[in-house]
Amino acid sequence: MTTAQPWQLTMRELAQAIRERRITAREAVDAHLARIDAVNPSVNALTVVFHARARALADEVDAALEAGLETGALAGVPFTVKENIDLTWSASTSGWPFLANAVPAEDATMVARLLAAGAIPIGRGNMPDFGLRWDTDNDLFGRTLNPWDASRVPGGSSGGDAVAVATGMTPLGLGNDYGGSLRLPAHAAGVCALRPSAGRIPAPTAESAEPVSLTLQHFAVNGPIARTVEDLDTAFALMHGADGRDPLVSTHPHPASYEGPRKVAVVRDPLGWGVDTQVREAVDRAAEALAAQGWEIDEVEPPLLEEAAVLWRRLSVVEMVGAFQPGGLPAPLSAGSTTYFLDNASETEPFAGADDYALAWARRVAIAAAWEEFQVAYPIVLGPVTCRRMPEVGFDLAGPAATTELWRAHRLLVAVNFLGLPSVAVPAGLDEDGLPTGVQLIGPRNGDHVALAAGRDVEAVLGRTGVPPVAAAPAV
Repeated sequence: MTTAQPWQLTMRELAQAIRERRITAREAVDAHLARIDAVNPSVNALTVVFHARARALADEVDAALEAGLETGALAGVPFTVKENIDLTWSASTSGWPFLANAVPAEDATMVARLLAAGAIPIGRGNMPDFGLRWDTDNDLFGRTLNPWDASRVPGGSSGGDAVAVATGMTPLGLGNDYGGSLRLPAHAAGVCALRPSAGRIPAPTAESAEPVSLTLQHFAVNGPIARTVEDLDTAFALMHGADGRDPLVSTHPHPASYEGPRKVAVVRDPLGWGVDTQVREAVDRAAEALAAQGWEIDEVEPPLLEEAAVLWRRLSVVEMVGAFQPGGLPAPLSAGSTTYFLDNASETEPFAGADDYALAWARRVAIAAAWEEFQVAYPIVLGPVTCRRMPEVGFDLAGPAATTELWRAHRLLVAVNFLGLPSVAVPAGLDEDGLPTGVQLIGPRNGDHVALAAGRDVEAVLGRTGVPPVAAAPAV
């Protein structure tokens, strides 16, 4: 029988092994640092690695355990932190050279809560500058490679953390999701992610006095990436809840299990716009898995899906377009992010005026109400993360039409952001080319535990994807 290396363990397995003194926290951290040193040069997932600090914190955990002192639930467990989440050890750059020295004075609440649980930050996850692309590349740190196929994008914007989790550099990554930025890279990497309900986990920055756009208030959330749904649940249970600082966050119960109606609305081809064969087959496998676990499956589409996806795109563009005007930003963004955003904006219908803009937000409530009623009957909506396979590197910069093709592929992905709903991305096996496939399980508002329960049942049948072959960079 082969004994798993520490970097191969899930977050919960690693925490238990350290707690039971089967391995020390220092051994766990050293194993992950060695894995980072071996793998990260090939994929560029982590921008900064905290070798000395992580080892020092691990030694503190071991000393506390040796003395019989109380330690947190994740004592000694490493985790990574996306470049736009505040961590006082390093700059919160958002992948932007202008912020290369912007070291925050305080940790974000989610980081502070994991630190209080004894977890150890081990590195920073790469992202596109300002999170503006469904890819992970920037002028400050460069490109993160997809470890399954370096010719394809790793997704974004939390691509660095997803690749780090998939390749064994960390059992847990922290990211955020404004338009699929947790679920899409996790899907591409063959791991799991939880996009929590809006208002469940406090802001990624400790600063609370700066103005925040309406789309960021309503569409963006913070959450975990891990190799199992159980690890997502454990991390969320530690991070969620009001902090007395973020006025958009409230505390709701987070049940350990779900005992309610077990009905699933399966959406194999959202809006009938077409899906790749591999995507449809993944949804089929997940539906069969849920049926085997006792869920009732119906093929039915939730209401007003197209309007939700269209309004997400229009609102997200209108609130950022001014930044690309002269003087809109203190320094330029990368050529890639600029090209993508302006091409996308050129394909997006502008608002006719203040009344039209106000109507979009008013329609959001009506659409959310229709989904709320729908999810009384169908607590889970099962569908694709993306309706196309992960595109080749550079596809999103191929011109305005390419941005529309990507948005169409991500129509169910972004509708979730528009509505502020929880969604769990889980793997659904490898396709014929050895690339990960996956699905998302969308729960009702503040029903994060419902989405996690469904994700757990899919995982119980379909299993985990495994560690990817770390792809080398394609020839230039």
